[in-house]
Amino acid sequence: MRYMILSDIHGSVTTLEQALNIYRKKECDMLLLLGDILNYGPRNGLPVGLDAPKVAAMLNSMAGDIVAVRGNCDSEVDQMLLDFHIMDTTSLVVDNGRRLLLTHGHIYNMECLPKGRYDAVFYGHTHLWLLEKKDGTVFCNTGSVTFPKGGNPQTLAIYDNGAVRMFDIEGRELGAIKL
Repeated sequence: MRYMILSDIHGSVTTLEQALNIYRKKECDMLLLLGDILNYGPRNGLPVGLDAPKVAAMLNSMAGDIVAVRGNCDSEVDQMLLDFHIMDTTSLVVDNGRRLLLTHGHIYNMECLPKGRYDAVFYGHTHLWLLEKKDGTVFCNTGSVTFPKGGNPQTLAIYDNGAVRMFDIEGRELGAIKL
């Protein structure tokens, strides 16, 4: 399976459309969403293309191919618009025996993990992408497709057959690492 992993859409239909173009071009099988899907959050400005109902409709059309977790800006009201579950803090995807932990990053991240063994930990929240291996675990902060910080580009990740690759929103590869 080939998974696209992204975080911090914050209701921007513009950046979601760009990310889904990469999803189709790279022939991904599933979309793993790491939270902050519809709400832009009080600390952010208004994103380009803010249209939470349209973002919900686009994602609902592929609900059977989505695994998602709750971000700090996601709420029960957001869940009412979505046809896939977003209210858990973590989710575990097992791919060919590899344990992939999904979380938003505001509770669990590289410095604080839930109990267990993971081959890779995917999170967002900081809007700063990161890809590194520590003590045998790959840590991937997918950054943000809408509000990157620290001079970073808009980013997302693709996991395929034991490798994680980071891309900017134009589809250019920024880095890669093997589990």
